[in-house]
Amino acid sequence: MAITAALVRELREETGSGMMDCKKALVATNGDKEAAIEWLRKKGLATAEKKSGRIASEGLSMIVVSEDAKKGVAVEVNSETDFVAQNEKFRNYVKTVADQALDTKAADIDAFLAETSKADPTKTVAEYNASMIAVIGENLKIRRFQQLEEQNGFVTGYTHMNGKIVVLVDVESDVDNEAVREMGKNIAMQIAALNPKYTSDAEVPQDYKDHEIAILTEQTKNDPKMAGKPEKVISGAVMGRLKKELKEICLLDQEYVKAEDGKQSVAQYVASVAKAQNAKINIKGFVRFETGEGLEKKNEDFAAEVAAQLKK
Repeated sequence: MAITAALVRELREETGSGMMDCKKALVATNGDKEAAIEWLRKKGLATAEKKSGRIASEGLSMIVVSEDAKKGVAVEVNSETDFVAQNEKFRNYVKTVADQALDTKAADIDAFLAETSKADPTKTVAEYNASMIAVIGENLKIRRFQQLEEQNGFVTGYTHMNGKIVVLVDVESDVDNEAVREMGKNIAMQIAALNPKYTSDAEVPQDYKDHEIAILTEQTKNDPKMAGKPEKVISGAVMGRLKKELKEICLLDQEYVKAEDGKQSVAQYVASVAKAQNAKINIKGFVRFETGEGLEKKNEDFAAEVAAQLKK
């Protein structure tokens, strides 16, 4: 029987296996699709689709920075359990994803998944991920990636809790030495700890500010202490509260966590390092990934998780 592209695609859709694996299975079984499914199952290559419906909300985030520190990438790959997330085989796989993402030209995750895998050029990134589902035994999902690049300075990063949180920071600087690199690392740790949403208030969308002003205005008007106060006083109070809120979500306005007096802002810390090193330094942006944030979590206790792993 002729092995057509349509038959290969059909087998791939039914099994979740890679295209080349499907073609090999059909060749081995003379084009018998049902026999090919059995062939793939025996090889352990037809398990991806069965597992793909499971919730993958654990996993690992990882950063990779180029040797010249001009470019970095953060990736998140999800698994079903934290048990597997700590497995060396899984961690090595995430490293291959990160290495590929460092140099990808893909603009989004769909384009990234469709490109040829560097780990196995016979597969796409998505197909190679499917093959790793069969190897590792859990549903795996390449959730996201984000690159940073800085030619007039460097990219640095920080990994917290073995990959639960990762941070990349874009540091523009005309001086690149140990002191400036240490500053970059300290900024990355600040981001990991306090989770700012923006680098500075200049990045905060006006519609966000308008929304907050509307809410704060209602709150202020309903405050018994502000009863009867003129509109100008209420407006001033609202803007004061907004400024305080923005200070918490904007990196450069946050209180620097390692400041000895507890009063130095991140911007003031950066300025002090710049002055000491006779440098011009600008924190241009950052990436912060927290593994599993915003994902539905599987309700399963640790004992059940271990028991499930032992049954595999």
